[in-house]
Amino acid sequence: MMDTPREEKETKLKEGDKAPSWNLRISEDRNISLAEFKGRFVVLYFYPKDNTPGCTTEAIEFSKLLPEFRKEGVEIVGVSPDSCESHRNFINKHKLGITLASDETKEVMKKYGVWQKKKNYGREYFGVVRSTFLIGPDGRIVKAWYNVKANGHAGKVLEEVRNIKSSG
Repeated sequence: MMDTPREEKETKLKEGDKAPSWNLRISEDRNISLAEFKGRFVVLYFYPKDNTPGCTTEAIEFSKLLPEFRKEGVEIVGVSPDSCESHRNFINKHKLGITLASDETKEVMKKYGVWQKKKNYGREYFGVVRSTFLIGPDGRIVKAWYNVKANGHAGKVLEEVRNIKSSG
């Protein structure tokens, strides 16, 4: 069932903001939280739906680049409103190496400002705006990308990580 569109205050996080805390169930049937990544970088990316073309492209690209991200000391967590069971199927079908978390309540998506009103063919509804956040070791947003295009995005995030780490 879709949420009925209504006016909601849109939160857009920006560089320097404290990353909202989260604790989500992952595909391995356990919870992870932002606190677990204290002292390390984490890429937290939000996507609309498992096994759809753009989301599959993005997940595969992040998975292929995971060894490079890890060399830089960065972990990757993808979040969608899909169930953990859906995530397990998605991971197995595409041999993904990244962690996928479930936000079925959309609570975390709202905190990060990615659950927004969308329009398609004249119809209004709420949905996930594909977005990515690079969270620093201090728990602050280092970089926020909203409305990203899936193709090539993981490479751009890795490039940004390398630029940030090389500049100090």
